[in-house]
Amino acid sequence: MTTQPDTSTDAVAGTTADASTSRPGGLSSAVGAGSTAGAEVSGSSGHSWGPPASALPPEPAPPAAAPGSGEPEEPFFRRAWRGRPEDPRWARPALLGLLLATAVLYLYNLSASGYANSFYSAAVQAGSQSWKAFFFGSLDSANAITVDKPPASLWPMALSVRIFGLSSWAILVPEVLMGVATVGVLYAAVRRRFSPAAGLIAGAVFALTPVAALMFRFNNPDAMLALLMTVTVYCVIRGLEDGRTKWLVWAGVAVGFAFLAKTLQAFLILPPLAVLYAVCAPVRLRKRFAQLGLSAVAMVVAGGWWVAIVELWPASSRPYIGGSQNNSFLELTFGYNGLGRINGDETGSVGGGGGGGGTGQWGETGWDRMFNSDIGSQISWLLPAALILLVAGIVLTRRAKRTDLARGSFLAWGGALLMTTLVFSYMAGIFHQYYTVALAPYIAAVVGMGATVLWEERGKVWASLTLAGAVTASAAWGYVLLNRTSDYLPWLKWLVLVGGLAGALGLIFAGRLGRRLALAAVALSFVTAVAGPTAYTLSTVNTGHTGSIVTAGPSGASMMGGGPGGGGGGMRGGFPGGGQNQQNGNGTTQNGQQGGGMGRPPTGGTGGFPGGNQQGNGNTQGQNQQGGMPGGGTGDGGMGGGGGGVGGLLNGATVSSKARTLLSKNADDYTWAAAAVGSQNSASYQLATGKPVMAIGGFNGTDPSPTLAQFKKYVTDGKVHYFISGGGMGGGGNSATTSSSSQISSWVTANFKKVTVGSATFYDLTQPTSGS
Repeated sequence: MTTQPDTSTDAVAGTTADASTSRPGGLSSAVGAGSTAGAEVSGSSGHSWGPPASALPPEPAPPAAAPGSGEPEEPFFRRAWRGRPEDPRWARPALLGLLLATAVLYLYNLSASGYANSFYSAAVQAGSQSWKAFFFGSLDSANAITVDKPPASLWPMALSVRIFGLSSWAILVPEVLMGVATVGVLYAAVRRRFSPAAGLIAGAVFALTPVAALMFRFNNPDAMLALLMTVTVYCVIRGLEDGRTKWLVWAGVAVGFAFLAKTLQAFLILPPLAVLYAVCAPVRLRKRFAQLGLSAVAMVVAGGWWVAIVELWPASSRPYIGGSQNNSFLELTFGYNGLGRINGDETGSVGGGGGGGGTGQWGETGWDRMFNSDIGSQISWLLPAALILLVAGIVLTRRAKRTDLARGSFLAWGGALLMTTLVFSYMAGIFHQYYTVALAPYIAAVVGMGATVLWEERGKVWASLTLAGAVTASAAWGYVLLNRTSDYLPWLKWLVLVGGLAGALGLIFAGRLGRRLALAAVALSFVTAVAGPTAYTLSTVNTGHTGSIVTAGPSGASMMGGGPGGGGGGMRGGFPGGGQNQQNGNGTTQNGQQGGGMGRPPTGGTGGFPGGNQQGNGNTQGQNQQGGMPGGGTGDGGMGGGGGGVGGLLNGATVSSKARTLLSKNADDYTWAAAAVGSQNSASYQLATGKPVMAIGGFNGTDPSPTLAQFKKYVTDGKVHYFISGGGMGGGGNSATTSSSSQISSWVTANFKKVTVGSATFYDLTQPTSGS
């Protein structure tokens, strides 16, 4: 290995000449910059990538006073601030600053999203009121039906609400903390084998990814899933480092709990990680397979205990499993939430997509899906650079020993990135833009590792050209993405393009430039690479997001189907999405919160849950859409009209003070204050009143629960007070499930007294009409 040039700029890579010899896991030793013979263990190519994993010493213990020396032990806070002795002195303060900055960024304007996705917020509210609802993930505290996911992602939020009371902050702050934790785990995973600078770059890239800023301020399960997937990769890398079984067991536990957050999506990264460990772990082959077996057992136990209890629990004494067609969690897992997402065959769904480059309600599939107008601005800003750096890292380590940890790290993060991208690109079933948050930690890690490794190797022409190529790709792609929203900061795309090209040119000659110019080239390259995603992230945190489909960035940044004027996050065919423009009942458009449906929790006596605005005027706001169905009527009653519609399916109703008063009166005398078709509709009224509201048919209104016979018995027994007209898909789903919700609606409207509040219609189930 050639001597590293220009050691005066080693601080850019997070190392110094002294640190490279004292820290065998550091970046300098990884690329052969270490000055001691003991730091060089070469593969057949002669590349020096530090000692093999089995030779790495254990973590150094914190400094302690020598026995009998009389010197006091260094205070904990000083050790926490200083960090590891082998790290540069600036490393730990920089990490703490990054974590603090991430927390401040994600907490900013947090309450603008109100209850965010009212579907999950209602389940959180129910879990804070009933431990049974907490365990099952029920939508209401009377346990009629569950959400269509396992409940693990709801548990932290429900505990927070149980402690602090129901509010936007109580629901969403746990999600923010998960985001901060993900940055910390990502830093720890990357820093161990590379450098503090690599870890900081990875953490910053992740925190500034628009879809990460969106989902770690939202209450969908994807935040917990992304955190646990990051923990899984970290544990596998620790196992590759020393071959200890406990790390494989912890990886299995993380995957198991990730399954309880979002079922089979947790398993996407298992194939590449399992193959990687089986090939590259620093222990004998037989032990590797035994460790993988133990990891699988840990995964089954961590994720299967809840499944076993639910499946063995008598169905008559637990809530119906939402999203399933036969009240089975296993059917939900392998059907609607499993293979149905891949092939588009999702019974009870609003429809699938197109495979093999086809087009459906959920967008075009194909190799370029992550780059198209639907998805690109959410996640792909640094994806081209990450792919370039991944190839470079593997090439650089191609002849290293089997157990080389640097190559193992590239393969772990890169394998997770490629596998998840491949599945997302071709899945024909339900797919939302925010799913791509799962890619954010993988992209960030590869960028952090690849950039610092190539910087260390900048004395080689191919390395400096490759690093410059990655910066150029980021600049060019950033220009393309910013040009898709040409009215948003029109000057920024030129800054990104010109600045990125200038930075790339400086990186080509970094080995020949002086220290200041080299640092300037690095700084310019990094700033221009993250300028676009940072702008979109700032736009994201400055805007509230509500409803079932939300997107990051400014208005128009992401349109499912790419139709002009449609709200970001909409579905093909004109279904409403999570756009930032709302449409009032009179057809006029008003800029407001992203997404329709329910906005802020009520404050004082102003009454109601504003539907996408922040003034609390009680008007129901639909979506600005292309030929879609309105998301409800206008007026102060909530969901207007008698029919269903995708507007009510994706976004909650607006509930006025009069409607809230009506449903709250004598509500404690009933098991459910009301019943409504569709979970978003019922969730809005439940959050407004604080009383259980039954969701007939689950999320889509297409689940066969309850049946007409069951609902009649509830009414006869005096368990339900009101029926709320509207909501759900109406005529969607298969014939059996359609008849369940529609027959209940028909029976109610034909036999009970109608009560009108504003434009909303209710039926008093204690007041039969004459002759019924």
